[in-house]
Amino acid sequence: MSPAPQQIIDAALSSLLTGRRHRIKEAEDQVPDAAGLYAVYGSQGVWRQLQLGSADSDLPLYVGKAERSLVSRDIKTHFASGRTGSSTLRRSFAALLREEHGLRGVPRNVNNPERPANYGLSPEHDNALTTWMLNHLQLAVWSKPANVDLDAVETSVLGVLQPPMNLSKVSAPSPVLRTARRVMADDVRTWARERGLEL
Repeated sequence: MSPAPQQIIDAALSSLLTGRRHRIKEAEDQVPDAAGLYAVYGSQGVWRQLQLGSADSDLPLYVGKAERSLVSRDIKTHFASGRTGSSTLRRSFAALLREEHGLRGVPRNVNNPERPANYGLSPEHDNALTTWMLNHLQLAVWSKPANVDLDAVETSVLGVLQPPMNLSKVSAPSPVLRTARRVMADDVRTWARERGLEL
């Protein structure tokens, strides 16, 4: 992977840091149906609630890429109920809100339980997480120009921003988040043992 041009990196950073922040409830009608990067933001109160260190609502909690569509990846996966098992972002928020909201990990497919690290939530807990996310988070986006290596841009942007909820491409992934996600995976193992299963 060759480095992204600096002017492209600067444009992405500018859009994600100073561009319009969409309320999640309104984002589907406002976010472009295009490939690009997205940044998830929360208030200082959210940073404190998630116990992610210094509360800085001017920086994103998480940055990710949508290879095909910011709408389908962001709005219809990360912020939709029933999708926790398919969204590392939802799993991270669930883990950090576990104690406060009583959320517990279950297999993402209870009919074929596997891979505890890819946990899901019960429908009730999934809906509770979605409600919290819709009420507390905002989204900024950057649409990728044609013939730009999106992965290279994401790597460079993450190297600059170091969002606390990213687990890869950052220099020091949050130990709080890693521990919280392990606890949720352990919930899945407990769920399985209670049913005579071993994962």
